[in-house]
Parts: sequence; C-alpha cells; structure tokens
Amino acid sequence: MRWSDAFIPTLREDPKDAEAISHKLMVRAGLIRRLGSGAYSYLPLGFRVLHNVIRIVREEMSRAGAQEVLLPALQPMELWSRTGRDKLLGDVLIRFKDRTGKEMALGPTHEEVITTLVAEVKSHRQLPLTLYQIQTKFRDEPRPRGGVIRSKEFIMKDAYSFDADADGLNASYQRMFECYQRIFARCGLSVLACEASSGMMGGDVSHEFMAPSDSGEDVVVRCESCGYAANLEAAKCQKSEVRSQKSEQPKPIEEVATPGKHTVEQVSQFFKVSPSGLIKTLLYTTDKEPVAVVVRGDHDVNEAKLARLLNAPQLKLADAAAIQRLTGAPVGFTGPVKLTGVRLLADHAVMGVVNGVAGANKDQAHLRGVNPGRDFTPAVVADLRVAVPGDPCAACGKPLAFVKAIEVGHVFKLGTKYSQALGATFQDEGGQAAPMIMGCYGVGINRIAAAAIEQRHDKDGIIWPPALSPFDAIVTVLEATDAKALKAGEEATETLGRAGLDVLLDDREQSPGSKLKDADLIGIPVQVVIGKVWASEGRLEVVARADKSRQKVEPAALVPSVERLLAPPFQGKGGA
Repeated sequence: MRWSDAFIPTLREDPKDAEAISHKLMVRAGLIRRLGSGAYSYLPLGFRVLHNVIRIVREEMSRAGAQEVLLPALQPMELWSRTGRDKLLGDVLIRFKDRTGKEMALGPTHEEVITTLVAEVKSHRQLPLTLYQIQTKFRDEPRPRGGVIRSKEFIMKDAYSFDADADGLNASYQRMFECYQRIFARCGLSVLACEASSGMMGGDVSHEFMAPSDSGEDVVVRCESCGYAANLEAAKCQKSEVRSQKSEQPKPIEEVATPGKHTVEQVSQFFKVSPSGLIKTLLYTTDKEPVAVVVRGDHDVNEAKLARLLNAPQLKLADAAAIQRLTGAPVGFTGPVKLTGVRLLADHAVMGVVNGVAGANKDQAHLRGVNPGRDFTPAVVADLRVAVPGDPCAACGKPLAFVKAIEVGHVFKLGTKYSQALGATFQDEGGQAAPMIMGCYGVGINRIAAAAIEQRHDKDGIIWPPALSPFDAIVTVLEATDAKALKAGEEATETLGRAGLDVLLDDREQSPGSKLKDADLIGIPVQVVIGKVWASEGRLEVVARADKSRQKVEPAALVPSVERLLAPPFQGKGGA
C-alpha cells in the first residue's frame, strides 16, 4: 500500500481529552477517532490491528476445539428478567422498546442468549460443547475512560462451555486458561493470571488476565516470592493484630462528646490515636436484610468479599435515612456496641484492636475503650477488607506488591446459574434430567490493542509487536520527488511483498524529518529507509523500531534482514 493513497491522518500534538498513553497514541497515529463519549471509529491502521488480534484469537480458539457462532446484539429483556440480571446491571443495560412495545436491550454480554440456544441439546452424548463469538458489545458506562480501554461500545470474544459434570467443567476451564495464555503470548503482551471476583457473572471460580500498565484502571496484588496474584477485589488478607496494642490492658468504655467529628481523620486527630485504633462500622442493605460490617479505621470493606459471604448479588451502602433508622444516629456515628436489629459481621483484623474508638450510635458522640469480644460479639468473623500496601502474602507471608493493570481477559466457572434459570438440561447416562454445567471466557479485542501500546512505546510513538502491527515493514523514500529513489522504494516494496510480507510504502512528497517521525509514531516494527546511504552507496538502511538499531544491506539481502527482525520472541502473522 502507498501512504499517498492511504487514510492515515497523523497528529503532532496529544488530544486534549486523552490521559492514557494508548489513547493519545491511537489518536495521534491515526488508528481511532472519537465520535462521542465511549464510542470510537477505527481507521484503516486501527482496523488492521483489530483484524490481527481477531485472527490470533480465532486460531487459538479453533486449536482449543471451540466452534464459532454469531449471536444477536438485540436481546429481549425477558431473558434478563429470568436470570435476575436486569436489576443487577441496572443502568449499564442500554434498553429501549421496539415498535411493538417489546422491551429490548443491546447485549452487554451473551450468557442468557447462548444458554437459550444450547437448551436444545438434550443428551450427554452431545456434551462437552464450547461455542464462541466475536462481536460488538454495549454497556452504558457511567465513566468511559482511557480511550478504548473502557468504552460504551467494544469488541469482545466471548466463549461458553457446556459440560455434563464438574470434572468436564474443570477440563474445559483449563483448556481455555491455556488457550488464553497462548493468545496473549502471541499478541506480545505481558500478563498476570490473577484470582478474581466473579461479580455480576456469578459462579465460584474465576481468573483475570491482567496486563500491567500505569494507565490501568485495576489494581493487582502480586507476591514476587511465591507467585500468588489476585485482583484487589479477590486478594486474600491474613489474620492480623494491632501489634502495638497487644500488651495494653482493656479499659472501661467511656462515652465522649465529639461535635462535628465524623470522619476517620477527624476522629483519629480528636482522640490522638492512629486510624488502626479506630473501629469503623458500615451499614449495608441487601435484597434480604441490612448488615453491619466492622473493620479497622485504616481499612476499607471489600464489598466483593462481603457479597460472596452473604451470597448477595445486590449490595449497597445504606443511605442516611436507613442509618438514622437502624442506629438512631446520623452518618459518622455508627458503632458496633449495643447495635440491635442488624446482623453484625467483622473483619479478622479489627478483632485484635484493644481499647479502640467507635461510634456511640448517638449524635455527636463516640466511645473509647471498646474491646471486640467483650463489648460486642460479631455473628461472623471473616476476611472482609481490602488488602493494603505492607500486607503479607496470604500464601507465604512475604510482602505483597501492588501493580496497576488493564484487564484483557476473564474466565469463569459459572456452574448451573444460567442453565437452571433458562432450562438448559440434558439426560445423563442414568436417564435423569440434569442442568448443564457452564463456563464463560471473555477476551477484550480492543483492550489487547490498547494494552500492547501501553506496554510497548517510547517518546516517539508506538512499538508494535510484529503479530499485531498493521504492516510488517514500512519503506520510507526520503526524497520521493527523486524518480530513481522512488523506483528503489517501489522495488524494495515489491521484493518484500513477494516474500509474503505486508508493506507500507511512504511515497509522500513531504520533508524527510516528518516522514521519519511518522514512521516512529505508527510503530511498524521494521523500517527500510531509502535515503543518503542509498544515494551514496546503493544500499538500504534497515531499522528496528524497537531499539532504533540500523544496518546497511544490499538489495539482495533485504528480505532475510527484515525477516530476522520479525522473528521470535514475537511470532509473525502466519500462525501458532
């Protein structure tokens, strides 16, 4: 392809609304353009990158034995009502009524649709079965960010496995887990496989594949010693105590007036104690009952852990009116002592506090000298907090590292949540009807492209891994008005093309400096320069975009020189 014929509108300045590096570079390199909040057009270079990601995903899914389908983006709300996820997703679902008045949604995911489809499978002999699709999804994200990292419209590969028993699900899950590792390796991504929360998807086991990046919206905890990794929602916390208080003797409870002191910082300063000596109580409402959760003042409640413990898909902090009704006090003065009419849950760490400070369940008042076990007894003590820097690894006790990352894939063991709700049953070997056991496996196609840029760039632009690059090489003719130089560029392009390489020829009549800057910006892995060296020596300059190393080669040696730079560790576009 000739650049002079292509639509590659590069920019010198960063877009004003972009913060993530990938967002800035995708706009500047002419890969995407913003249409509206969370919606982007893909230009020819960007679409080529997506095509390469999709090709790799398809090859590996086929290798893993999955079959491709295409499911409707238009989904009847009745399906979502049957699984209860219409309420769970709430405003994230983009809903509307068709001309007949039927309520519809644009699919944010396809568990309900695929389960309804596979419900026609009736015999164990037709299982196991794994189906997948690559399709546009829609979610009305309240805060789209990072360009295509979190958008309202995005491309996703979602796969679903159906098995007759738990052993079958375990095998399907492991097969997809390994498939994902191959996909990300071929895409040139560094990823961490992390324990994760299942969230709105349901199920009891899940893993996220997280690409470390400073622009990531998620936080991963990682142990460099034993390899344990989990996202912040799922990270396990060891039981602990407030060590400085271990030798302190319990004191009597004393009520203290604390006018206007209702935040952790204000109460801590007022009593001249560390936040770790505060006993913080938060009230939550569920679809079943209100609960109170007690944590140390320097800790936060992990709502994903709490939701799992309560088996409560709908969980939210109580509002001011509910807090006043349940405690008799306004927000900021809730405490666990003599709190009645609500089930009390406590995090392990708070149980080690001695002579702590807690709300008095009275307006403008706190209690000091509060001792867990003596002054209040929780119904449940469990790991209910968010991990913090300095925490020991739950597996080996060594310090945890905290890493920002982008989620590029997620795998779930769904169990029978959807098959039971939607009637996807089969006849087992004994002739009995049983629900299919499901797994779900998602890959963010757009996110892979963005994550690759986040992990592979420099001050001059993108550095594509060869498998994702829109072209294998770019031939840049610095003086395109020179007929001989242009002919040399065309011959080099044809030579590489005959060898099976995809080449962009920069034949534009622009300054040499601007053309070299554009070549660095769009990030094609190999640059072939027709310039001063060709004019004086008849040789071509072959430049590796990654490290800017360059070599002078004879035209006859061009193909092997370029192919060496495209060799592993990143595999080319030819397959696994």
